[in-house]
Amino acid sequence: MDCVERKDPRWPLWASVKRPSRYVGAEWGLTPPKPDAPGLVRVCLAFPDVYEVGMSYLGFQIFHALLKSLPQADPERAYCPWPDMEAELRNRGKVLGTLETDRPLGAFDVLAFTLQYELSYTNLLTMLDLGGVPLHAEDRTEAHALVVAGGPGALVAEPLAPFVDAFLLGDGEVLWPSLVRTLSGLKGCPREERLRALAELPGVYVPALGIPRTPVRRQVLADLDEGFLQDRMLVPSTAIVHDRVAVQVFRGCTRGCRFCQAGMIDRPVRERSAASVCDQVKRLLDFTGWEEVGFLSLATCDWSGLEEALVRLDEILRPRSIKLSLPSLRMDAFSVELAAKLETLRKGGLTFAPEAGTQRLRDVINKGVTEEDIRASLEATFAHGWDRVKLYFMMGLPTETEEDLEGIVRIAKETVRTARAHKRRGEVAISLAGFVPKAHTPFQWEAQATREALRERGRWVKSRLIKDSKIRLSYHDPDQTFLEGVFSRGDRALAPVLEEAWRQGARFDGWTETFDLGRWLEAFERCGVDPEAYVARPRPLDVPLPWAHLDAGVTQEFLLRERARALSGELTGDCRVGACHACGFAVEECPRRGPLAGKGGKG
Repeated sequence: MDCVERKDPRWPLWASVKRPSRYVGAEWGLTPPKPDAPGLVRVCLAFPDVYEVGMSYLGFQIFHALLKSLPQADPERAYCPWPDMEAELRNRGKVLGTLETDRPLGAFDVLAFTLQYELSYTNLLTMLDLGGVPLHAEDRTEAHALVVAGGPGALVAEPLAPFVDAFLLGDGEVLWPSLVRTLSGLKGCPREERLRALAELPGVYVPALGIPRTPVRRQVLADLDEGFLQDRMLVPSTAIVHDRVAVQVFRGCTRGCRFCQAGMIDRPVRERSAASVCDQVKRLLDFTGWEEVGFLSLATCDWSGLEEALVRLDEILRPRSIKLSLPSLRMDAFSVELAAKLETLRKGGLTFAPEAGTQRLRDVINKGVTEEDIRASLEATFAHGWDRVKLYFMMGLPTETEEDLEGIVRIAKETVRTARAHKRRGEVAISLAGFVPKAHTPFQWEAQATREALRERGRWVKSRLIKDSKIRLSYHDPDQTFLEGVFSRGDRALAPVLEEAWRQGARFDGWTETFDLGRWLEAFERCGVDPEAYVARPRPLDVPLPWAHLDAGVTQEFLLRERARALSGELTGDCRVGACHACGFAVEECPRRGPLAGKGGKG
């Protein structure tokens, strides 16, 4: 023990908390920090959640490898400490540092947060405060890190604007090299000069300089095969949420689900070739020793290179007994047949997302799943020997009626009947999530169902399924859904509320065991902000939205057309196999119409 303590002085701190493996680091794949050199930009990649969640985020793996490859940059990582570790750090007067070297977060040139989920925003404040960085950008001096933030949350920046120096909009492979070059050339220059230089870069929004006259446009990596592809990953020394080699096969989605923010803000679709994916899988397996591979995208079964990749990978994976997983199965017989070929997926159950219980409501949200698709998927699932199915639905969707909720009950019971017809156990898990209207989607103007309405609807569905022992139903906490809705379409008036709730102890609001809506309601009252104003009423179509200065790529005209089609129950087809819908991308930006048309097989 004495030897270990002398080797790393943090040992007593780790020994005083639960899950010390979250803080030890020392993963396989790390390389030593680069020595100090003129122009070297030290970057701390900060994830505002615990280690096992942050280490499962592929973006960090990509950005860490990318920054390591740049001669002018050197990255380290930090994750949000659980409340027990936060308390120990404060009691001992210690500053939060990185896993690699324990360098304080404020001592970096850039402290870069990823904003994946609105309910992690209090964790960002925790990390700033523990890392020795003033919460407010206006209070920082030349000695403090520049705080930047990216991810989907950066496209609704105002609730965090007072705390963040610069927001990065779009693909990190495009943004990071230019940001590093700019800051390397300005090393030692005044803070304001560096921020003004960042504001000149495409895709960067600096709140301290005011609302830009021209909207800041999200930056897009046009060709995934020609972009940065890492050949190494950091392998955690403890279990994480997604413990496997993760390879992204395409970005974007043209299915056009009107509730889906990712499907709107990740456009246009950009596919990777099967050869490129398979080559990267082999290199990452050789380096990491992982025993499972996961293909990532918004709808992996839509990847035109999938079947070719499966054939190519068979000779790589089978001799090593490597498993392959395909998240995002579409609800159709083809996806089930494909899953049946993969031994990995045969061991558990299959998960589908019908989203709504009736054809009418699925047409409203442009889901593109028919009653026949649902029937055929369930028939194929149980015919191929699966015993368990999980079905995701939403409640509180625009125009929802009791008949739509009854449709959820009907589909659940039909699933059990189909299983029995195939002599399978037929265990059915139903997950109900409250619908949150997201910015940059056709539903961004809609009201959100109240907490009381969501709770009542969840109980109504549960009461009609509770007698069937084969069906388990769970629904997301309406209180958390409410708060997510407030911040997902928020403005700068929410910043004082966020800070007040954090000072009152709000932490890890996305975790049920630590979430406390009471703290938030008190914070809203103290700050004189009405949270219902953000969610309870439809927003006027002719009033600028708080994120109007941030351009995700899809135009307001397109979103308004899609909203009108939703309310009239009209479907909009997939533009990769049909007509272009003029969503907002220029010809040269869209692989379907521009110079990359046809790359990867479909499009």
